[in-house]
Amino acid sequence: MLLSASILPAWACADAPCLDVRTLALALAGFTAFFFALLYASRFLPGREVMGFPQPDGARKRYRLNGMSLWVLTHMVVIAGTLHFDLSLSPLVTRLFWPLFVAANLFSIAWALLLYVRGRARLGDASASAPGLLGAIRDFWMGVERNPEWRGVDLKLFAYQPSLIGLWLFVLGFGYLQYESFGYLTPQMVLYQACWWLYLTTHYHHEPGLLSMWDIVAERFGFMLVWGDLALVPFAYCLAGWYIAAEPTPMATPLVLAIGAMFLFGLWVFRGANAQKHRFKVDRDARIWGQPPRLVGGRLLISGFWGIGRKLNYTGEIVLYLAIALCSGCGSYVPYLVPLWLLSLLTHRAGRDDRRCRAKYGALWDEYCQHARFRMFPFLY
Repeated sequence: MLLSASILPAWACADAPCLDVRTLALALAGFTAFFFALLYASRFLPGREVMGFPQPDGARKRYRLNGMSLWVLTHMVVIAGTLHFDLSLSPLVTRLFWPLFVAANLFSIAWALLLYVRGRARLGDASASAPGLLGAIRDFWMGVERNPEWRGVDLKLFAYQPSLIGLWLFVLGFGYLQYESFGYLTPQMVLYQACWWLYLTTHYHHEPGLLSMWDIVAERFGFMLVWGDLALVPFAYCLAGWYIAAEPTPMATPLVLAIGAMFLFGLWVFRGANAQKHRFKVDRDARIWGQPPRLVGGRLLISGFWGIGRKLNYTGEIVLYLAIALCSGCGSYVPYLVPLWLLSLLTHRAGRDDRRCRAKYGALWDEYCQHARFRMFPFLY
């Protein structure tokens, strides 16, 4: 089935009853099996044992970081399935995409309810953020426990696995779809696949950096994070693939190279800034760009990216997602919804973080801002 680049993904299954009860049941069973296969693999696969950062109550957790093992295992399964069993992932993005989206939403609600009930049972009424129904709704949304576990697996950290590996399977599905439709992959499809592969591989390479992120250290684990991981990221972040898979005309080589360079620049800034921040938190004497770290007041880093802008990690993230959207060309606005949403979200978050840091550090923050003059965009913001 060929797709039209001018239509929305809903038409991808126009020739099949993709939302009938039988298909929905199959999708829910498949999604559940996928989730628990990753959960059990996360429990048993080898990985590094790493101490987490202090939580608001001062406690520190020990984590097993085996995401790279899971990432490699995923490749082995897909390659073996394709070569030896004629596996095709194209049904994931045609007949099963919307049933899987429904399944992901239902599973997210069920998991968040289970987390809420378990958290209240373990922590009691004292864990409620407020009495009554409004408090219960808030706790369902935000979560009750900060770091719920299942047999040694931190569930909040684990939620990245079905999120990102599910996203990767959809991305691969678009490649399978285009090859099965036209007999070849266009340069923009190859670039799209390469961008996501690099993004996800570097994610797993820098997996220890997750432990210093705000949502891992401080936020509770409820429906907001569950739904974002299971439904939002894998199903929304792959949007450009619909339009790339449907376009048989190769993109001009100079444009492909320019978009690839743009992606690499954004990835370098995004990963580099986050890695510098994480290394500084782990070891305040760690060298940055080959030099000893420079600090303001002995507390705020002004070396590397953090001496140029206050939130250049956000800037890099927006740039790399814009590059991924550009792989689809200009035939539709839909692929650009993700970078536009990130622009709105991260710009707001940068302003919020700036206000929070100014309240925390006072005059020291003003001094830091004299070095890192921009939040995200030089001369603009």
